Amino acid sequence: MKKIKICTAILIVVLQFSCKERKKENTVPAEANQETSVDSAQTFLEAKNFDAIIDNKETHLYWIENNGIKAAFTNYGGRLVGLWMKDKNGKLTDIVIGMNSVSGFQKSTEPYFGATIGRVGNRIAKGKFTLEGKQYTIPLNNNGNTLHGGIKGFQDVVWDAAKTNNNTLVFTYTSPDMEQGFPGTLKVKVIYTLTAAKGLKMEYEATTDKTTVINLTNHAFFNLNGEGSGTILNHQMQIFANQFTSVDSGLIPTGELKDVAQTPFDFTAVHTIGERIDVENEQLKFGKGYDHNYVLNDLKTGEMIHAASVLGDKSGIVLDVYTQEPGLQFYSGNFMQSKNILKSGIKDDFRTSFALETQHFPDAPNHSNFASITLKPGQKYHTVSEYRFSVKK
Repeated sequence: MKKIKICTAILIVVLQFSCKERKKENTVPAEANQETSVDSAQTFLEAKNFDAIIDNKETHLYWIENNGIKAAFTNYGGRLVGLWMKDKNGKLTDIVIGMNSVSGFQKSTEPYFGATIGRVGNRIAKGKFTLEGKQYTIPLNNNGNTLHGGIKGFQDVVWDAAKTNNNTLVFTYTSPDMEQGFPGTLKVKVIYTLTAAKGLKMEYEATTDKTTVINLTNHAFFNLNGEGSGTILNHQMQIFANQFTSVDSGLIPTGELKDVAQTPFDFTAVHTIGERIDVENEQLKFGKGYDHNYVLNDLKTGEMIHAASVLGDKSGIVLDVYTQEPGLQFYSGNFMQSKNILKSGIKDDFRTSFALETQHFPDAPNHSNFASITLKPGQKYHTVSEYRFSVKK
């Protein structure tokens, strides 16, 4: 009997100690949780949700990381799914909005979230252009014009993917002759690399067997305060451009390079995105906000130039854009309509993200004063852009 009593007493003590330890584990302060490793970014997404068969090709989720930054991609559309880094308070923050599954991207009313865009990024007037005396017609998908490569652009194809090391992912795709009306078999490679300097480097390459047009970019949608954190209108922005390409009511360039001085488009000094977005201005009216191409200053062939800098007002996260491209499309999320559920479980509300797309100018084949986007057999298309990240305390 004494042995039973002693054993029972020991069991009670053990149980009490165990309960106390569990209670301790469950009362870890929120601040401590915020100081987690960037590795915990993986808990936001499940790989199985990206395993699918589309056009008889497999899709998957891929991760790359370097120096405290981690990024997720899917080969459906060559997409950046999310990008995690710590903000000024050490809180792990996903600054690129997206969906938590391939089906989410397929069903989204916004088809371009994080996608590699092609063959021709931005708009082509009436879906028509002429090369070597022959006119080509591309399917219309944007108010009587063509946007981002037609009805089924590169955002809707399955790319081949190869993770060459822990911080580099290579996407390749062969676009057949006359796909979406574009001439030539185009072989495309896009190399996404997270650099030691906390940058997402994007290197684009392509060759063709017939004269064609090409203007590749990435369409990441950013909220530097974190996906689902609300408006981007208080983000502070600077764009290093003295001119922009004015547009008509269909957002097609008129051909005029317009000075930004004394207009709401002047971001040569720092302004918040929302400071002048609702002023009376015909160009803002056409875009329902900012949806315009900026003519970047100090462009030198083959050199990387500083295109823009943006600061998240709450997070302190800074995005600097560098590119070899002559233009930068600034889009302020004007067509976001709360119709899609993002990774965070929050809807994509009006102006809760922005895009900065490095590019040649929109509708370039139809404007002789714009830099050419023509690619001929024997030539190699090659351009580099980079999103660089830092934190301002």
